Amino acid sequence: MSASLKGQAPSLNVDGRMAVITLRRPEVANRLEFSDLQAIRAHLREINAMEHVLVLCLQGEGKHFCSGFNVNRFGTDNVGAAFEALADELELARPVTIAAINGGVYGGATDFALACDFRIGVTHAQMFIPAARLGLLFYQSGLHRYVSRLGVNVAKTLLLTGATFDARRMFECGFLTHLVEAEQFAHAVQTLADQLAGMAPLALLGMKKHLTRIAAGNFDAAGFAADLARADASEDLREGALAWQEKRAPRFKGR
Repeated sequence: MSASLKGQAPSLNVDGRMAVITLRRPEVANRLEFSDLQAIRAHLREINAMEHVLVLCLQGEGKHFCSGFNVNRFGTDNVGAAFEALADELELARPVTIAAINGGVYGGATDFALACDFRIGVTHAQMFIPAARLGLLFYQSGLHRYVSRLGVNVAKTLLLTGATFDARRMFECGFLTHLVEAEQFAHAVQTLADQLAGMAPLALLGMKKHLTRIAAGNFDAAGFAADLARADASEDLREGALAWQEKRAPRFKGR
């Protein structure tokens, strides 16, 4: 079997309010083929149509999160545009997103992680982006995410020098939102997912959407006003206040 065909296409599993997309080419550090980009986009669109799903986790099998795109395929299939479209779609996904970084994350996969709302990493994680070494000019929205999330100095260090960051540096620069020991990794991911899934859907997803727009400089005042009015008139707002008074867990219905 050729290296490019090892493993399987990314899978989707939905369990209640949580969905999980798993990259399944561990023999090649979950390297992505063009067909994988298409499959993940299809999964995202399926998840976006599931109103009950509040949380999406992106994870990889084996020892690594993802090693980016198959470098042997650069220059074919308009890879840069396909990567950019997927990362942008992931950033705008309706659910709150978690990148579960269980090891190495390299190349364009680093932008997939940045496109997620939270990034939980293990203490042996590492990252680098070899674009400059490969003669690859990183796509526009990826550059924007690097600067807006990490600042221009960190972005230049990673993208222009190809520096390798260890887990501690990934956390200190803001790439990782959570840093945990390997034995606590699965529990930490599940705990965060459960916490998010227990929130009031209209408030949770509304704030996620508008925070993302603010970060991108695309705040929609009319859209925010509509979402605010819907949340203010919701049964969930009344339930949240009542549960707070009664010192019990709220039972949100998303309406």
